[in-house]
Amino acid sequence: MTDPRLETFRQLVEEQQARRVRTEYQHVKPPAVTVKPGKRWTKVDVGDSGKYVVDTDGTIYGIKAYGVPHFSHRFGTLGTINEWDWSGYAAVPAKGR
Repeated sequence: MTDPRLETFRQLVEEQQARRVRTEYQHVKPPAVTVKPGKRWTKVDVGDSGKYVVDTDGTIYGIKAYGVPHFSHRFGTLGTINEWDWSGYAAVPAKGR
């Protein structure tokens, strides 16, 4: 059974990415965000590209290669997703945090 927080994370990333795309690129369709469970990692793709991986504890990492986490690029946990801005190339702490 998948963690319901993954769906919340997916929706948040998709919403923030779409807002940025509509603001900066008016004639481009915003990318869809998909979640793909795996044996060790859950992959979160933005459009056709891998963007984040989530471990079984809910820690969110950037990627080195598709499905391979970059442990130096840690973006909090599924419990702290609202503390980050997910709209850019990589997540950054939200303003005011």
